Order: sequence, then structure tokens, then C-alpha cells
Amino acid sequence: MPHHTTPTPLSGTLMCQAMWARDGRQLADFYATALGTTVSQTFPDDEGNDIAFAFHLNATMHLFYTSPSFTAPDWPAQDLPFHLDLAFDDVHTAEQRLVEMGATKPDHQPGGTHWTVLLDPSGQPFCIHSTH
Repeated sequence: MPHHTTPTPLSGTLMCQAMWARDGRQLADFYATALGTTVSQTFPDDEGNDIAFAFHLNATMHLFYTSPSFTAPDWPAQDLPFHLDLAFDDVHTAEQRLVEMGATKPDHQPGGTHWTVLLDPSGQPFCIHSTH
């Protein structure tokens, strides 16, 4: 009878999440403001043009790349490979502020009263929830 050993569990940490948009700076500013911080780093391309923009929350870098060929997903017709969920103490006020900042609210709202789907300025869906 073969002897099987249990592998040692991994214990990695999330170091960075990255997103692409036609305007990485606009998207970085949007999410930084939504999360109560500011863009703190930029990264240039080979010609010296800033093409990536970042901020840090705790130990995680949030990085937003400019990609002229970026196309937002056709949600809900297309499945999403991933999306962000943000939590706020006052979801109603947060929704109003996020819309003022450039988000839009699609008609399709699959979360009922549990969460609200918004589209960020690049057209990518994200959800907002209550922290309670």
C-alpha cells in the first residue's frame, strides 16, 4: 500500500491586484478616492510615459494600467473573470458619491437588497455592500 503524505499548506499573501483600462490614471484615482487614499506611485513605459498608477492599502498594492486597446466586458452577457467588492458603512451615500465620481448603475441588479452593482469609469462592474 503506497504511503501518501499531506503537502504542507501554502500561506501566501496578496501582494498586488492589477486592472487595465483605457485610462489607468482615471481608474486609479477613482478607486483610490473610493477607498480613502490617493495614487502614490507611477510607472513609466520605455519612453518615459506614465502608464501604470498605484496606491497601497495595508500590504496590498492596487495597480492600474493604461491600455489603449482595453475593452470593457459586455456584462451581464459575458461572464467576468473577476470583479471587486467594496464595503461601506453607508451604502446609499457611497453609491451617490461613486456615481458623482464617474460610476454608473446598470439596470441589471442581481444582488437584490444584498449588494449593488456599479460600473466603474472604465465600464467594469464592481459591487458595493454594507459593512454591517
